[in-house]
Amino acid sequence: METAAPTDVEPPEPRWLAFAALLATAGLNAALPEALSVGPRWLLPATIVALLLPSLISHRMGSHALNQIVGTVTNALITCGLVGSLILLVVALPGKKESPIELLRSAAALWATNILVFALWYWRLDADGPRARFERGGHTEGAFLFPQMTLIVKSADSPDWRPGFVDYLFLAFNTGTAFSPTDTPVLSPWAKALTMFQSVIALTTVAVLVSRAVNIL
Repeated sequence: METAAPTDVEPPEPRWLAFAALLATAGLNAALPEALSVGPRWLLPATIVALLLPSLISHRMGSHALNQIVGTVTNALITCGLVGSLILLVVALPGKKESPIELLRSAAALWATNILVFALWYWRLDADGPRARFERGGHTEGAFLFPQMTLIVKSADSPDWRPGFVDYLFLAFNTGTAFSPTDTPVLSPWAKALTMFQSVIALTTVAVLVSRAVNIL
């Protein structure tokens, strides 16, 4: 006798938050002055928006390997642009080539980009990505030990919790502001390297803001 399909199965994680984060990074890069952009100011934002199309198509078609490759390439381009712009910002600081307001605005844009792109990295790489986490069901192993994972281990219920993009955004925000992941221990070597890299970028950005503030006083 056939059994009815379960109706309480959770749907796959919606991707619109990740797409919104990518669009936000494109907007933040477009807001940078030409002197602090790696290449023409329009190039990186246009590339990000252009890569959103194959990412969306591959996701809709179920080609998850291609979607993962496109997402990784997009994140890598944003990260390279972020590091390049930060270097240009540090170089411009002693020469005072940009106005104080422009430097502060650029540093704030880079700080926000840092949080968004590393949230995308963590979301994309942890436990083989969002699709693999969904297919696996409950999230009991990964590069990060979320507090919910410890509750799952102690609970007799089925482990049906898994992290979403907001969880990784929260992790990236804490790493970018407190220079540590706070309530989420980092377990794997690649994740430790990424969080250290993010902390260095955030610390450099904050140092630029403090230096400019001291100069203004």
